[in-house]
Amino acid sequence: YGKQWYQRRVRAGSSAPDIASLLSLDPYLEDFKPKLDSIYSSYQTNLTKLQSETTLTEFVRSYKSYGIHLLSDNSVRCKEWAPNLSRIYLAGEFNNWNQEDWQLKRVQSDIWELTIPPDPTIGKCRIPTGTELRYFCEDNQGNKFDRISPWARYVTNKDRNYYNETFLPSHQYEWEYKRPDPPKSLYIYESHVGICTPEPKISSYVEFADTVIPRIAKLGYNTIQLMAVMEHAYYASFGYQVTSFFAPSSRFGPPDTLKYLIDRAHQHGLLVLLDLVHSHASNNTTDGLNRFDGSDSHYFLPGTAGTHQQWNSRIFDYTNPETQRFLLSNLVYWVEEFKFDGFRFDGVTSMLYHHHGVNYSFTGNYEEYFNHHLNIGAVNYMMLANQYLHTIYPGIITIAEDVSGLPGLCRPVSEGGVGFDYRLAMSTPDMWIKLLKESSTDAEWNMGHVTHTLNNRRYGEKTIAYVESHDQALVGDKTVAFWLMDQEMYTNMSVLSELTPSVERGMALHKILRLITFGLGGEGVLTFMGNEFGHPEWLDFPRAGNGESYHYARRQYNLVDDELLRYKFLAKFDAAILRTEKTNPWLDKGNGYIYLSHESDKMIVFERGDLCFVFNFHWESYTGYRTQVKQPGKYRVVLDSDWTEFGGQGRVDKYTEYFSNTEDGEHYIQTYLPSRTALVFKLFD
Repeated sequence: YGKQWYQRRVRAGSSAPDIASLLSLDPYLEDFKPKLDSIYSSYQTNLTKLQSETTLTEFVRSYKSYGIHLLSDNSVRCKEWAPNLSRIYLAGEFNNWNQEDWQLKRVQSDIWELTIPPDPTIGKCRIPTGTELRYFCEDNQGNKFDRISPWARYVTNKDRNYYNETFLPSHQYEWEYKRPDPPKSLYIYESHVGICTPEPKISSYVEFADTVIPRIAKLGYNTIQLMAVMEHAYYASFGYQVTSFFAPSSRFGPPDTLKYLIDRAHQHGLLVLLDLVHSHASNNTTDGLNRFDGSDSHYFLPGTAGTHQQWNSRIFDYTNPETQRFLLSNLVYWVEEFKFDGFRFDGVTSMLYHHHGVNYSFTGNYEEYFNHHLNIGAVNYMMLANQYLHTIYPGIITIAEDVSGLPGLCRPVSEGGVGFDYRLAMSTPDMWIKLLKESSTDAEWNMGHVTHTLNNRRYGEKTIAYVESHDQALVGDKTVAFWLMDQEMYTNMSVLSELTPSVERGMALHKILRLITFGLGGEGVLTFMGNEFGHPEWLDFPRAGNGESYHYARRQYNLVDDELLRYKFLAKFDAAILRTEKTNPWLDKGNGYIYLSHESDKMIVFERGDLCFVFNFHWESYTGYRTQVKQPGKYRVVLDSDWTEFGGQGRVDKYTEYFSNTEDGEHYIQTYLPSRTALVFKLFD
């Protein structure tokens, strides 16, 4: 590829070659075409600059040459970019930490290299596998300090409060299974390896592969989204304060065990997405990327512009070619070395705008997007990342975590878009949590607000819908199930105990919230691990403030596995939703058409694909309720949240047939609608 890819993809003028498609989808963008042209022109200029000295293929595979590598003759090669250093030495256990044995030489103005030949007597590598390494540096200002390589592939802390690079030469992992073909619609199971066990401990890649992956496949999900893989010194950061970008977190096991996890996922037909953090970096210096060469502008913007005040972290300089080399190589590394099938880009809103979305409200006015706050360098980086990934790895998936709603974010780069496949529907979980927190009774739930929020997304830009993710369960908040049932989850979830009004209501609403969100809210769906069965409580990682406890940093799968507990009913309903979508697809059928959103009846009816979804949020049941349908004929229920296998009362007969009537050209069926129940109808004749 290289320059051929560049010539094929970006030889159009200042406008994106297919911008007419974007403008036809969103005519409001016509007024901002000069800005779109400027962004695309900047993207072209950046590509030309990157291609001036090397091919793009070489550039994005710099992970093969930068950092510390074992060569075929058992010598070790080091290469680093460090413009502000005057001296740099490699030391470690292999030379008793002598800080002056092995000095890197400046081979270009900013590049340092060292080759350590093999032991001349036996020809073996001088650095034993598994031993620790560190650079000892002096900057141009005379300051002395020690660092680990930004390109380190394995780092360990061995019960210290900082990490060292551990020499672990890569070898050819024997992959057993091919990548699955991408599905038409994504069913994502958001996961964190460390908390995947009911035990109060940090779990492992192997334990996740052997115990959780079969569970995910059985539920019917087709994609795993893995959090907290990129190494992060602070476990309680949930993986979002990355210190080593090329190192899989060693607290879960060595790198080959992550490959084993991905191989097992592929065996079960599951894609694996990496929760990628390129929006910022930890401000750690001893074991992080920050001030590697002593300057505050190494990979980052200098001064206050390079500091995220809310996250206390560093902001990348996306216009710096060396930063682009580092980040683009990072993407390619995870795809080629570990066979990840795509990425969920974290913190995209922070990347898109110089204000990072902090104390800034987006109302939908396009002036809020295309103004001086837009970070063109970051936009260009994401365009290049998406274009390269989708060109070189057909079928790869990229998802943007963006709360702003930037138009064109999920349109191809050739149209002038940013190139993502999906964006997260972040307003949906916020809506549900707000309703649960602020409403004293169900009567306060506004049906129009629910349907508007779920159906309000950019035409032609795919969205991932979800009721709750990890964000909603963090300490200070709690899961949807716990909002609904609270303390009664401790005492009344046994099938041997009385079904109390609180638990009955909570389980009923938990099911219909998930179905209406999955039914109306997007083109793909997401569940955070455990929420499919109504996981109680909240998430809180071990830290000083909780006595370093693991009590809330675990997923209690033992609850759903216990046949005497009601959690099993919620899990079965979740699996039934996915089965129903798989056999009667609706996620790829465009937005749902809403027939009814009735406030006093607390009723919502919509059609999507070949199905009619009917939701009764009311605490009372309706007899003979008229429900509009698209076509005349005979209908049957294909899914009912009140079926007994889902912990319901079975108030609607599974085998009843509903014959439509026609009045004033509109077709309808009349049905019995139990309280707090969702039914899905399908035309059979």
